[in-house]
Amino acid sequence: MKKILILSISFVLFLASCLSEFEPVGEFQVIADNQWSTEQANEWYSKKAWPVGCNYIPSNAINQLEMWQAETFDLAINDKELALAASLGFNVIRVYLHDIAWVTDAEGLKTRMDQFLALAQKHGIEVLFVIFDDCWNDDPEAGVQPEPIPSVHNSGWVQSPGKGMRKDMEYRKTLESYVKDILTAFKDDSRIFGWDLYNEPGNSGHTTESFSLLIDVFKWAREVRPSQPVTSGVWVRNSGWSKQMDDFVLNYSDVVSYHNYSDAKSMEEDVIFYKKYNRPVICTEYMARNTGSTFQNILPILKKYNVAAINWGLVDGKTNTKFAWGTPKNAKEPNPWFHDIFRADYTPYIQAEVDFIRNITNR
Repeated sequence: MKKILILSISFVLFLASCLSEFEPVGEFQVIADNQWSTEQANEWYSKKAWPVGCNYIPSNAINQLEMWQAETFDLAINDKELALAASLGFNVIRVYLHDIAWVTDAEGLKTRMDQFLALAQKHGIEVLFVIFDDCWNDDPEAGVQPEPIPSVHNSGWVQSPGKGMRKDMEYRKTLESYVKDILTAFKDDSRIFGWDLYNEPGNSGHTTESFSLLIDVFKWAREVRPSQPVTSGVWVRNSGWSKQMDDFVLNYSDVVSYHNYSDAKSMEEDVIFYKKYNRPVICTEYMARNTGSTFQNILPILKKYNVAAINWGLVDGKTNTKFAWGTPKNAKEPNPWFHDIFRADYTPYIQAEVDFIRNITNR
């Protein structure tokens, strides 16, 4: 029955994608009925200082599981590094969760999330949580996580859910319980900036097979109705295979979000395009120095248009994100770094860059 339902949903989506906008029918009516109005979304955003910050993973964690599992959850490291973020004038961070962390220890995960939120609040930072993710390794497991492969970008990052679970309809029920439990527990928490329901759906070769889970997570979120906005970002705009998913998230998110690792011209073109939706716009990933996506090039554009700016990386650590995508094993330290702002000893990678960020955030 579930498989038949998914096929019918996909067919509705195919028909809807032939239109200039999605029409709310069937499952989409549930999603559309509880979506924020443009007025509600813009009123929420008008009360925020310009949101600027980073994607955050502690330097001693190789992935989401190492960040959140009880044995490796590290409040002391989090406290030091959130203080660094605050010193730049950052007031929002984007943080990934993982379904396995909930499956193995649901109450413990929620307790640790609450502790992390308390730290973030202490430093004047709100948190944008990411629920699902299609990027990097497809075989996540609980327990001790692998050591980094030298110089390989995100060598230990894991998808959520893993490949073996995404098509398992029994596990889909577990995912629903996970999403609804987390959202219900924190649905009225003012420390939370919002919920990024699905990072880069279709990445890692999944393409449109991720569509049914993307639909489901929006439906589950709408049934909970959190007081914070929900979104999912466009990450390959103008790609043929992703058009249906792009149209879906752009029409049913409370706030528009997207990724752009290209130069200033490309970024401004994206901003102008997404502003047409008349909702707050959030760039949830940018900054890759060797592609022309630098703080000096990009932050002035995002500030000019009042677009929330969330770069990738804070402190050089086990994720190896100072190395670019595709860097071979055992490569020398790159010049320039790809991502990250601070060295492992918490000194700036580029002092002038840090000074620029502090100036533009009025720190």
